[in-house]
Parts: sequence; structure tokens; C-alpha cells
Amino acid sequence: MKSITTYLTSGLVLLYLSSCTPPAGDGKSGASGSGGTLQLVFLGLMIVVFWMFFIRPQAKRAKEQKTFIENLGKGDKIVTIAGIHGTINKVNEDGTLNIEVSPGSYLKIEKSAISRDWTAALNKPAVADKK
Repeated sequence: MKSITTYLTSGLVLLYLSSCTPPAGDGKSGASGSGGTLQLVFLGLMIVVFWMFFIRPQAKRAKEQKTFIENLGKGDKIVTIAGIHGTINKVNEDGTLNIEVSPGSYLKIEKSAISRDWTAALNKPAVADKK
């Protein structure tokens, strides 16, 4: 994916640079409208590239995080963004969780403080080394 992005970016830069060259001739002839059109096409392509590689993936991650937070329940093992490991003891109605960090020790945290990536790594089953 990285190489596709590199080639696409290089192509767009070359397209832009080719539209920046002065028109041929002595400069007294009428101005052509192709340079402006080419720049509009380039601007449109830049918008599409930014949407594809920056906006869309960010929206996808936000949607996955929201789904992850909504599916949390009692007994799930979690890791917060601060690195605190615990088990959910109670899901409160106000958007908070009571987690047990050690036997008899509870913390009240916001649901948004849970790291989806670290929690997934914690709950991933151990895979035996294959040789």
C-alpha cells in the first residue's frame, strides 16, 4: 500500500509541475484555458487522495472504536490508555466503568479511556512458535 501511495503522489506532483510551465510562443498570443483546467483537475485529484488516505481511514477507526466501547461488558479484561490493566466489574449508565485492578481494589473510569489496540493484544490467545 505504501508503494501505491508513493507512485500516486509522485504522479500528482509531476502533473502539477507540468501545468506550471509557461506557454510556448512569444507570449503575445491569446491565453489558453488548458492550464487553468489542468490545475482544477489536479486540485480535484488532491482532494480525492486526501479523502482516501487520511479522512476515510480515520472515520473507519473511529467507528471501530465506538463499536468496541459499546460491546464492553462485565468480566472483560481491558487496558486503559494510561496502561492500567483490569477487569470490568460494572458498567454504569453514565458512561463509566468500575474496573477491578487487583482483588478488592476498584477504579471508576470513562469508557473512552480504554485502548482498543492494547485490549485486543491482551485478549489475543497465545500462539505457539512454529518452526
